[in-house]
Amino acid sequence: MKLRDFQALSFDCYGTLIDWEAGIGSVLRAWADRHGVALSTEELLVAYADNEADAERNHPTDPYPSILARAMRALGRTLGVDVSDDDAHLLATSVPDWPAFPDSRQALERLAQHFALIIVSNVDDRGFAASNEKLGVTFDAILTAESIGSYKPSLRNFDALDRQVDSMGIPRERLLHVAQSLFHDHVPAKSRGMTTVWIDRRHADPGWGATPDPHATVSPDWTFTSMAEFADAVESGR
Repeated sequence: MKLRDFQALSFDCYGTLIDWEAGIGSVLRAWADRHGVALSTEELLVAYADNEADAERNHPTDPYPSILARAMRALGRTLGVDVSDDDAHLLATSVPDWPAFPDSRQALERLAQHFALIIVSNVDDRGFAASNEKLGVTFDAILTAESIGSYKPSLRNFDALDRQVDSMGIPRERLLHVAQSLFHDHVPAKSRGMTTVWIDRRHADPGWGATPDPHATVSPDWTFTSMAEFADAVESGR
C-alpha cells in the first residue's frame, strides 16, 4: 500500500508532536542543578524513563499529573536525591509548557487535507487541550489515557482506538498509526498487525532518552526523521 491509500492517521502526541523530552528535561535539569546532581540532561531522562512507565503500569487510572509526580519521586529514590512536594508539583503541572516540535503544526495541517486525524495519547484531557492549542489542528477524535483508563503500551488503549475507527466507518486496515515511541506504540501496535510509521525524532541521538528500551525487535512499515518528512512523502505519492 501507498501512504495515500490510508483513510486515517492515529498519532501518539508526546515525543511525536510535542517535545516532551524538552519539557521534562527542563524541569529535571533545574531540580538536579539545585541539588548538585552531576548528571547530564540526557542521563536524567534515561533514569526517569522506567519510573514513569512503572507509574503508568501500576496506577493506570491515575491522571497524568499524578503519574508525573509519582515518577519524579521515584526518580529521586533511584538517585538518592530529595524530591520535595514542590519539586513533584513542578513536573506534574508542566505539560502545558512543553513545546511543540517546530514542524508539527504545519505537517498536521498538510496531512489533514488527506486523512482523518486521531490522537491516542498517554495524558489527561486537560493536558492535551493545552498542547492542542500549540498544534492548532482540530482532530477528528481524541483518545486520552484519562478517557480510556489505562496507559500505553496497554492493549486496552488500542482496543479503544479500534472502537473509534469502527464508529467512524473506517476499515481498520485503512488506519495508519504514527508514533515516535517503539515501547509505547510500535511494539503493541505491531503485535495487533497494525501498519505503522515511525517518526524517529531521536535519529541523531544514541539511546532511548525519556522512552524506555522496548526490549523487543519491531519493524515499522515506514520511518521518517520528522513530521515534515512524513508529510512530504504523503504529498509525493509514496
